[in-house]
Amino acid sequence: MIEELYREHWPLVCGFLLRRTRDPHLAEDLAQETFVKATRALLGWRGENPAAWLLTIARNVLIDHLRRVRRELDLPDADELGVPALHVAATDVRDALERLPEQQRRLLKLVYFEGFSLVEVAAMTGRTHSSMKTALWRARNAFADVYGASHD
Repeated sequence: MIEELYREHWPLVCGFLLRRTRDPHLAEDLAQETFVKATRALLGWRGENPAAWLLTIARNVLIDHLRRVRRELDLPDADELGVPALHVAATDVRDALERLPEQQRRLLKLVYFEGFSLVEVAAMTGRTHSSMKTALWRARNAFADVYGASHD
């Protein structure tokens, strides 16, 4: 079972970690740690989406690693969130996110704050890449509208 998960999902897990760390050796080490933890947690796995389950474990492994080395994840640029680049207050962004519907808020957080790619989010949700692209476009527009309305 774990061998199948490993063969099928190694590129997804390793790719996610590589984009976040920008270090191929560290990404491979963290991916290996992810699969070790997945092996230990296999009995508790309820058969949900394996990509989502493994990416959640990978994200937690990455967070644990960052805590150990006391580094912080890079925040997304303001223009990636659809807001003006100058003088963006974090509380304004957080307030605008909270006014969005749950699905849009979650999608923006997964992509821009947690660093998942659209391919990864699609794998996690069982949706197609193109439908995720459309959903992200709509979520960004909704965020821009909400954020813009609060600054008029």
